[in-house]
Amino acid sequence: MPEQVPDHPERTRRVGILLAVAIAVLAADIITKSIVVVTLADRAPVRLLGGFLTLTLSRNPGAAFSIGPSLTIVFTAIAVGVIVFILRTSRRIRSLPWAIALGLLLGGATGNLVDRLFRYPGPFRGYVVDWIMLPHWPVFNLADSSIVCGSVLAVLLATLGLRIDGTKAVAPAHAATQVQQSPGGER
Repeated sequence: MPEQVPDHPERTRRVGILLAVAIAVLAADIITKSIVVVTLADRAPVRLLGGFLTLTLSRNPGAAFSIGPSLTIVFTAIAVGVIVFILRTSRRIRSLPWAIALGLLLGGATGNLVDRLFRYPGPFRGYVVDWIMLPHWPVFNLADSSIVCGSVLAVLLATLGLRIDGTKAVAPAHAATQVQQSPGGER
């Protein structure tokens, strides 16, 4: 029988952080959407900060920017796939920044998935509650913000070469990169 290797404590802490971030995002998203549905239904949009921020209730059957309103079930399947991917990937996590990035993505994807599963018009077709509007920008919610922030952080971490396991990617060696010049200074 193979010997059971104990779980790496650093990985366990990082997974805990990932899950804590995801749960915090999910809770904030569910609470704010519940408040918005109760307080902004049948009410004119609330303009704040001189009109820079507007609170309004919008029900989105599509993806970001209301793209693909007839593809709600596809977006539900994509959200489930993203959640499964993040949970499977979390087994290798040892990087705090990656734990935060993946936690933001997981919480945001789960927040919008909850709407797809439990809101009108029914399971797997539910409309996502959006409520934050900025000038020249479509209406969005906290889950959307979390997804964007998590994605930007993930791209930044990948660009910097930080891997999910906490190691840093090594740039390939540039051997013989000097350009040889001919005696007349030509290349």
